[in-house]
Parts: sequence; structure tokens; C-alpha cells
Amino acid sequence: MTRLFLCDDEEDILIYLKKLLQRRGYQVETFLRGADLLARLEGSGGEKVGLILQDVRMPDLDGLQVLRRARKLAPEVPVVVMSAFGAIDDAVQAVKLGAYDYLTKPFPKEKVLGVVENALEHRRLAVENRELRDRLNRRDTSGEIVFRSLRFREVYDLALQVAGSDANVLVLGESGTGKELIARLLHRHSPRRERTFVSLNCATLADNLLESQLFGHVRGAFTGAISNQRGLIEEAEGGTLLLDEVGDMSPAVQAKLLRVIQERDYTPLGTTRPRSADVRLVAATNKDLAREVAEGRFREDLYYRLNVITLALPPLRERPEDIEPLALFFLRRFAARLRKEIHGFDAAAIRRLAEYPWPGNIRELENVIERAAILTRTALVGGDDLPELRRPGGTPAPAPAGALLALEVVERNHIADVLHQTGFHKSRAAEILGISRKTLDRKIAEFGLAGQGG
Repeated sequence: MTRLFLCDDEEDILIYLKKLLQRRGYQVETFLRGADLLARLEGSGGEKVGLILQDVRMPDLDGLQVLRRARKLAPEVPVVVMSAFGAIDDAVQAVKLGAYDYLTKPFPKEKVLGVVENALEHRRLAVENRELRDRLNRRDTSGEIVFRSLRFREVYDLALQVAGSDANVLVLGESGTGKELIARLLHRHSPRRERTFVSLNCATLADNLLESQLFGHVRGAFTGAISNQRGLIEEAEGGTLLLDEVGDMSPAVQAKLLRVIQERDYTPLGTTRPRSADVRLVAATNKDLAREVAEGRFREDLYYRLNVITLALPPLRERPEDIEPLALFFLRRFAARLRKEIHGFDAAAIRRLAEYPWPGNIRELENVIERAAILTRTALVGGDDLPELRRPGGTPAPAPAGALLALEVVERNHIADVLHQTGFHKSRAAEILGISRKTLDRKIAEFGLAGQGG
């Protein structure tokens, strides 16, 4: 119920207005002196009032002085001033000082109610506009999904369609294709959106650490366990847990995860007492899990439990329409962070972005654009600002016409080039490629690149 403050030195007017406004459903507080009104506002009353209706002339304080002070104490609260017929000039002055409107005594009830309702609506819109500006200023674009292609639209629409269910989802795609963004999209559009979203990369931890992170442990469970630690299943209670790179999970941890899905409980390390688990699982991997199952590296029963719904994300090279809008999106973000005036890309830069195969996908594109935003000295990013998209010899990355290469060859050549450019600095190379250090090590071994570091 909206609360109104009324201030006038004529008690009869206060009684008349209070009855009129209470019949309309408003809560009303009345004040005979301007000082009492200001004291109420100073005592946090400004947080509770929707409108102030005050006389422009009061015996204890000048009405305009009260108005100025009230506007400072409660800047979002509209003030309507009341004036006698001979005090119109004061009312006009009050409006100039920030009053929403004025009423001339004697006033019919329809006029009073109309001004009050208009002032309250004005406040509501002002608050909404402020909150919208605040949201835009705070806006975190890290979770925004940018695309133009029909190929990605199909995946996006399917994700929205299944988000409202509680089914487990398996997100497939190469490194850097946006698997975590899709997982967060599922969470934002699910009934669990008010609870926590938690992400765990299974490829970055050894088995014992992964198990501890996932299920938690009690004090003394192992050497170094000096206190109890909550696991991520508990952290995500009622929310969503993303298990990224689930294909790298060991058989022992796979067995425990299967129990979470089947029995809806788990047991922290160092205890035998199970705890209930209420989480939605989203698993993501860049591996062919069906092949991993066939070759005995991944449990078949867990695979089917995770694979209720499959979302297969296309690599960036298969959605070329999205390269330019994604590049512009990242450029605007980094330009804003750097406080630089960068408006876009010149034709050479756009051509180079379009021709490049992007083996590291969106993550690699983001890294390339960040570097370009830092290095460019002009309002348009040029081709020379994108040195990563050229081979060491200075020739463009794509294969010559009529010499189309297999994807594995392109990937091997690109990884070799990045390693060469970074002096075989694996951490930096992995960052440029948009993949984890562990994935890079696996690629180096797979492509026989280990001997090139010397």
C-alpha cells in the first residue's frame, strides 16, 4: 500500500485530504509543521513514502526551504505543493525547484486524486528507468551468446526448449565452441535459475583432487585435510552443476558420479554417511564419448545417464556467418574496458578473420581480438593488427586454391605455428589457441610435435 506524507498548517485541510486519500487505498501520515516532515524524512521515512503533498507556505519554515531539503533527503519522491490563490508565484517557483506539480486551494477532489495518481505514475517510471540504467551499466556480457547462423540457431532453440526440464544434458563440441555458455543458458532459463550455477573442469585436476572437489571431504580424510570442505555438489544444491571435460574423468570417479545420478546421494571423502544431492547435471566434453565407451575408457551406463539430451555445438569454421558479429562483439567489449575509440575492422582485417580456420574456435577468436584491441592505434583494426592469423613466412593461413587440406593437417600446422611463435611456451600457446594446457600436451603428443621445442 502506497504511503503519502501530507504537510499543512491548516488541520482541516489535512483531515479532508487524509479521508479522501485513505478512501482511495493510500496510507497517509500528516504533519502540521515543516520541521516535523523533515525529521520524518531524515529518520528513513524517505524510503517508505511514495509522495509528499506540502503547503508552499508554513509558519515555522519557508515552504520552499522545506521543498529543497525534502528533495535532498528523498530525491526520487515526487513533491506536490499546495498554495492559496494569491500564492501562485510561490507555486511556480516550487516547480522550478523540482516540485512535480502544484494544487491551488480550494481544490476539488477529482483534481487532487488526478495529480496524486499522475505523480505516483511518474515516480514509478523514473524508478524503472533508473533500475534499467543500473542494469545496463552493470551488465555482464560474458554470458551473452552472439550468433547469426542458422546452424547455431538450431542448437540455441533446442537448448531453450529443454532448459525448463530437469533432464541431464550432454553438451558436445570442440574446445572453445561455447559449451559453458550453453550450460549457463540452460541454467538461466530453468526453474533452478535462482539457485547456484557451479562449474568444474574435470581435466585440470588429479583424481584425488577431483573427487574432493566434487564430493567434499571431512577433516582427516587424507594427508592435508585439516578441516571439513564442502564439495561442489553441495555448493550447487538446488542449482546446476556443469562437469566440463567429463570425458577425462577416471573410472573411479565415474562410478561415484553414476551413484549421484541414480540414487540422488553421494558420500564425502572420509565418511560413510551419504548426503542427498539435488542438482541438475550438465556434462560437456570435446571427446567422442561413444568411441570412449566402445574402447572401454568411459562407462556405458554413465554415458546413457548423462546423454538424456544432446546439444552438439558446431565449430566456428562451420558457422562462418558468426565470425564477424562475434569479432565485433568482442571488440566493443575490449574497447570499452580499455577506454579506446575503436569502431570496427577494415576490409583487410575482415577478410583475414573470414579466411582463418579458427581451430581454437570462439575462445581463440576472443584472444585474437583482445590482442588487436590492445595493439591497434587507429579507430579501425587493420590486417596488420592480426599477426596471429599469418604464418611465420608471412603468407596467409589458408591453403592455396586446389590444395584443400584435411582438418587434422590444418590443426597440426596451426598448433605448430603458434608453438613456433611463442618459442614453445606451452602456457602462452594454449592461451592463444583457446585450449587447456592439458589438451595442448595431448595434441603435441598426438601430432608428434614434442621434438620441435629444441
